[in-house]
Amino acid sequence: MARAVLLVMDSVGCGGAPDAAEFGDAGANTLGHIIGYRAEAGRPLQAPNLAALGLGAVIRAASGIDPPGFDGTPVGIHGAATEVSRGKDTPTGHWELAGVPVPWDWHYFPRTEPAIPPEVIEPLIERAGLPGTLFNAHSSGMPVLRDYGEEHVATGKPILYTSADSVLQICAHETHFGLERLYEVCRIAAEIVHPMRVGRVIARPFVGETSSTFSRTPNRKDLAIEPPEATLLDRVVAAGGRTHAIGKIGDIFAHRGVSALAKGKDDMALVDATVEALGRATDGDLVFANYVEFDSLYGHQRDVEGYARALEVFDSRLPEISAALRPGDLMIVTADHGNDPTFRGTDHTRERVPVLGTGPGIEPRDIGIVGFADVGETLAAHLGLAPGRHGRSFL
Repeated sequence: MARAVLLVMDSVGCGGAPDAAEFGDAGANTLGHIIGYRAEAGRPLQAPNLAALGLGAVIRAASGIDPPGFDGTPVGIHGAATEVSRGKDTPTGHWELAGVPVPWDWHYFPRTEPAIPPEVIEPLIERAGLPGTLFNAHSSGMPVLRDYGEEHVATGKPILYTSADSVLQICAHETHFGLERLYEVCRIAAEIVHPMRVGRVIARPFVGETSSTFSRTPNRKDLAIEPPEATLLDRVVAAGGRTHAIGKIGDIFAHRGVSALAKGKDDMALVDATVEALGRATDGDLVFANYVEFDSLYGHQRDVEGYARALEVFDSRLPEISAALRPGDLMIVTADHGNDPTFRGTDHTRERVPVLGTGPGIEPRDIGIVGFADVGETLAAHLGLAPGRHGRSFL
């Protein structure tokens, strides 16, 4: 029996979603525009390993953009995936990749000030014993931290904000407020907002003493609603296998179907954890990793050059992961949504995502346009699991 590996490059979309306009994202193309930006600057993106697997062909198939420098005959399984769930956030993408499209509409907080209503704020303050809260509007994280961090430290009031995703984010200082206290506040918040179909409450701890020295720490925690039915992780465990969750995977799936969990201070530490997990995984196991910094550090910050460098660094580490594969293994590299750093705003973008498959003895194959759930069903079929309710294997 073989092993399965699913690596999610968080937000590394490839454009072309047929419903992008419905999300206000017509024309968004994370990979296409980053590659084009570097080509115009005379510094072509150096991602030879992703290119060899077929990344250029994927971008052309997904969006019609011909990325300069990404030619050649692919050596892996290659295609692009289209999402059917009505969302463009992390849980939505990951759940559907794991074989479970989201069957409901998420609740999103309005673009008003305040954005989060009194029926959330008032019980949170009372139950958590808070002196109050700060901000309460749409924003990305770092501007809020710079603008309200010092007031938070002085008053003990946590900073609350949201975004275009179905999310409530709570920011507090690790020592002045306390990390465990922040987690408890987020747990209470989750009990309040999850029945509203708000997908996640995210703890956003930070350190530093002034606005110029504040920085986030790796101790982020996502409290997500549980998936509505058995995901690929549940199915692997039910069949007697083990799941090795790397990075945010445990949080995204509400720790359901997770046998072992590894986190790291950054994406390179998570690559190390992936290689280590492959050293421990046995037949029938699933290694499932999320690499978040493409999204959190570069997509939301609209840092095109930083995103490009992150792609190059990750690409340089792919051979280490591939070297840890054994005969019979199947590894799929994909993404959960887009976050085009050349696009307006700071939110995720509705895009197709690359699907790149490889492993010892895996023959090249053009799979064209598939569904997100097809990724999970392909890995399930590879592991010999019974077919699920959504998607189909492209093996």
